[in-house]
Amino acid sequence: MMTNGLGTQQHGSKIMENSARYQQYKQQHVAHWDAVARQRDTWQGWGGYYHRRINKIYRFLCGTDARILEIGCGQGELLAALEPAQGVGIDFSPAMIERARQKYPQFRFVEADAHSISLPDKFDVIILSDLVNDLWDVETVFQQIVPLTTPRTRIILNFFSRMWELPLALAQKMRLANPSLPQNWLTVADIANLLGLADFEVTRHWEEILLPLPFPLLSGLANNYLAKIWPFWWGDLTHFMVARPCPQATTEKKNPTVSVIVPARNEAGNIADIFRRTPQMGDGTELIFVEGGSRDNTYEVIAQAMQEYPGTNCKLLKQTGKGKGDAVRVGFTQASGDILLILDADLTVPPEDLPRFVAALSSGKGDFINGVRLVYPMEKQAMRFLNLIANKFFSAAFSWLLGQTIKDTLCGTKVLWREDYELIAANRPYFGDFDPFGDFDLLFGAAKLNLKIVDLPIRYRERIYGTTNIQRWRHGWLLLQMVVFAARRIKFI
Repeated sequence: MMTNGLGTQQHGSKIMENSARYQQYKQQHVAHWDAVARQRDTWQGWGGYYHRRINKIYRFLCGTDARILEIGCGQGELLAALEPAQGVGIDFSPAMIERARQKYPQFRFVEADAHSISLPDKFDVIILSDLVNDLWDVETVFQQIVPLTTPRTRIILNFFSRMWELPLALAQKMRLANPSLPQNWLTVADIANLLGLADFEVTRHWEEILLPLPFPLLSGLANNYLAKIWPFWWGDLTHFMVARPCPQATTEKKNPTVSVIVPARNEAGNIADIFRRTPQMGDGTELIFVEGGSRDNTYEVIAQAMQEYPGTNCKLLKQTGKGKGDAVRVGFTQASGDILLILDADLTVPPEDLPRFVAALSSGKGDFINGVRLVYPMEKQAMRFLNLIANKFFSAAFSWLLGQTIKDTLCGTKVLWREDYELIAANRPYFGDFDPFGDFDLLFGAAKLNLKIVDLPIRYRERIYGTTNIQRWRHGWLLLQMVVFAARRIKFI
């Protein structure tokens, strides 16, 4: 598909270069934006608050130290606000590019048409902010992006909602906003379809900015909170979308090595089955047991099993901290595999199901594979009724908070690439050490990195040895705290 997309890219550019109507469009738009650039030297309108809000959202989405390309960069204010490790801006307005170079010499600004991009670089993030409404051919521009991406690149764009067509036209007539030429008023479905034609898939979309003017207290309430809540989001000014290259175009390793991290506390009776039933996956599988303060002889049983299964690549670690989250982080730190996989030692998720998680990840269908216990019927004693109801409530809450479907937050089996985990760990100061379970540290971190989270249903089994370490009421209260925490750190920003 990559070859076909590149061919279409070149073909589409050639058609437009030879089109008299396109050349007329280009001359008209270059002249318009040159005039806007000169006008901005002495007049800013009322758009300052809107652009500061846009900058804040993109800073959250892009993180730090990324290689960022902005197409339609104007005078470079957004690119500069993101403080990228490598920043490149493209615009076809000579006046805009001249001012961008003067204001931000630390970045590279290229005078070029978005419909015909020629750059040798690859980027972590490609931004099209308030651009698609103004393009001649959106599909061609998306096709221009393909050679600039890696499998981990994220395309982030925002564009005006059609609900604001008349208010924006009125603001321009009153000289409160920058004037614009006739616009493409595209829907979310339109953009998703055009991205799909260029071999990108949308991972999430949402709306932002209910009140684009700086009214003390009221603007913060409207844009930080009300803009994210139904029915107020119908009145938001701009749509945001995040997309990634389609799985068919990815080049992830086809035979990765796999590290299976097994937090084990009071699980002596399950250890032999873990050794016996865990399959070999990819180019090699290692088992990493992290034993934490067991009241039985779990540690000794694991050590004995390692001698009985000398052909198994296995490590045994003693947890010094507390909680499953700490155990998972200890195990991940010592893992050497390309893929990191968590297996609960209670065996309520069968080890035989693990290759399905590895296949879903290595095929590129998702960047983070999350086990789901709530689809298939469970064995009789697998989960108490109140626990089931609570899990369904929290799955709905976290799906809304993270902007992706998360049907089961507390299934212990979660799988991701080690490279992505290292980024999550590096970004951990944003959230802090808040999660005793370990599930939310990974889920929140994956959402913050714009990873595509994919649910994988499994059949949840009844525990055959020991008792659960979950304390229903205390941990339920902690989950409510997680909802509030996620709202503050991810949703209401």
